[in-house]
Amino acid sequence: MTTELPEAAAPQPDCPLCRGEGVVFEQIGEFTVAQLCTCIPECQRCGGSGRVVITTDEGIQTGRCRCQMLPDRAGLFNRAKIPARFHDASLVSFSRGATQVGDDAKFKAFVEVSHWLSQFDPNRENKGLVLHGKVGRGKTHLMVALLRSLVFQHGVEVRFVEFSRLLSLLKEGYSSGRSDTALLGELANVPILGIDELGKGRLTDWELQVIDEVISRRYNCMRTTLGTSNFKPGNFTGAEPPNAAQTTAPTQTLGDRVGDRVYSRLKQMTGFVELGGLDFREL
Repeated sequence: MTTELPEAAAPQPDCPLCRGEGVVFEQIGEFTVAQLCTCIPECQRCGGSGRVVITTDEGIQTGRCRCQMLPDRAGLFNRAKIPARFHDASLVSFSRGATQVGDDAKFKAFVEVSHWLSQFDPNRENKGLVLHGKVGRGKTHLMVALLRSLVFQHGVEVRFVEFSRLLSLLKEGYSSGRSDTALLGELANVPILGIDELGKGRLTDWELQVIDEVISRRYNCMRTTLGTSNFKPGNFTGAEPPNAAQTTAPTQTLGDRVGDRVYSRLKQMTGFVELGGLDFREL
């Protein structure tokens, strides 16, 4: 006879703080941090220990309680290094914002991203996404929302990195005598990596080498990569880079910015979703 256990602790579906998610998101320092909501009661299944003991026909067995799934996923989210500015970025908030201003272009991108998420399978190789469009269209918001959903829906380890910030971290390491091996290895191997601002930078040989190493290693490891870019998908054209006085949209393509080799791999590794419509920062 198998021991019958009470249900594991769960968040209250009508909680005004977490809206039934069981976690609240706060800005702590430069990052967003997920914390368990106070609406979750002590687990009657494990008595708050996190482990359960059951008696079966085969004897006494112990295991991890189901109530630990949410804390585990909150821990995964907190290791993703999501910027504090995007503490409220979710698919719900993006959809609500697009609906409120009647922005069909943004809602179209939301539908495409939601479809990608519905097809995601953590047990197989998944093609990634690159969100592209003009500044202020919500690309980073939508990518962070996607990373958040991957963590809490599928329990997948993710990491966010803004490309300019990555370059700064590498330079800080060099100045301190540290190798770039650990950081680049982490970015190469994390199951889901979100790279913000693909194509940004001065296009020095070193910058191109960094993005080439990250993308090439992820390509070889068959890891899923997400990204955002202000530059349209396209092969190398030789167009001149934008300058500070330029008021029109950049004519360079993403291929111009990251190089033929990286762009070729991005085409194979990801699909491209345009995020157009209004500039959220001017609303």
